[in-house]
Amino acid sequence: MSKIIEANKKIEEKVVGAYNAIESGVVGTYKKVEDGVVGAYKKVEDKFVDSFLAKDGETAAEAKERLNKNK
Repeated sequence: MSKIIEANKKIEEKVVGAYNAIESGVVGTYKKVEDGVVGAYKKVEDKFVDSFLAKDGETAAEAKERLNKNK
């Protein structure tokens, strides 16, 4: 009986290790994609604010701050 328990334990360790490796890869890839998308969105948002909402000489960050105060 102990050989079956030992074999099951080894199988369990392999399965858990494989699952953790896959989970880590998927989560890591998701984070990279998320960071890329959020970064691209922020660039577009900053360009829009700078082009259409900022007053003369005002940076995009200053324009966003001014707009947030007016909410």
